Amino acid sequence: MVLSRRIVDGEEQDVLISSSFAEAVDRNSSGTSAGMTRYLIPHSSTELMDEIIATWDLHPVLAEDLHHAKQRPKLERYDGVLFFVFKNVFYLDDTEEVEFSEIHVLAKDDSLVIICQGNRFLDGTPIPADRDELDRFFRNTEWVHAEDKDLLALGTDTLIYRLLDATVDGYFPVLDGLQEDKDEIESQVFSGDVAATERIYRLSQEVIDLVHATMSLKRVSEALNARVDDDTIPGELKPYFGDLDDHLTRVVAEATEMRNSLSQILEVNSALIAQRQNEDMKKISGWAAIIFAPTVIGAIYGMNFDNMPELQWTYGYPLAVAAMIVAAVLLYVVFRVKKWM
Repeated sequence: MVLSRRIVDGEEQDVLISSSFAEAVDRNSSGTSAGMTRYLIPHSSTELMDEIIATWDLHPVLAEDLHHAKQRPKLERYDGVLFFVFKNVFYLDDTEEVEFSEIHVLAKDDSLVIICQGNRFLDGTPIPADRDELDRFFRNTEWVHAEDKDLLALGTDTLIYRLLDATVDGYFPVLDGLQEDKDEIESQVFSGDVAATERIYRLSQEVIDLVHATMSLKRVSEALNARVDDDTIPGELKPYFGDLDDHLTRVVAEATEMRNSLSQILEVNSALIAQRQNEDMKKISGWAAIIFAPTVIGAIYGMNFDNMPELQWTYGYPLAVAAMIVAAVLLYVVFRVKKWM
């Protein structure tokens, strides 16, 4: 299934739903040649990718890339076709997981093809599987922000900017969610919660994945800005791509800082655990010494030596008991003073 929408003079036409990519191209090329067309493939499949490859006669290397998901964000050009990969990100607060949705984009002449590799679209909305629901979803949802008519006159580069801008804007709520969880973890660490270590590790892995995605997307943004400088992209878009790059720089910086903060929290947590274990060992050693002193006295008097005068004394037994108590109390006081107890 392929959805398409023609933009003529800055005005969006009706959404068309086609069963194949070739049909969608034919339906959008039968009218006026002015404007540009956006194609959306909500659910990627081998058959649809083969149709795109055949219809546009794509380069073999690009054809291979189209068949592979789970790629890092990148920007490449093959025989007049611009291909880039980027990842939308969503934060699931209940499970403290960062979920990525991969998007592939092809730009050629006046056409832009958006291929969804996951089950979510740009805003995190799950993509319906049913055809009728999909039709209603995209008729009622602004699935690509394209409200600026003057910018739209510059061609598909405007749509590329809009896509990336919406993607980068989605990173900030994720950073906010991660920051809240990081603050909670800090409280856990200093409260002595034993579950903090596992939580730190899991959150660190999510942040590392986010750092990798943002840094790769930053390279895509830099490549697009280089295309503006080379006049490959209209100069009117330079401020927009520059602003996009600034936002990405901020995202990368915040994600990297959070990764470093979690590493420091993990080190502090390890130090606190070692300190608590040391305190526990002091208490165990102290109680062992307290128990050992009476045990030694009792063991000596329990041997029943023949030549042991204390056994014949009237006060031998009370004296032995008193010695045990005094030794235990004395050791307890000493350990309390040294804060071992």
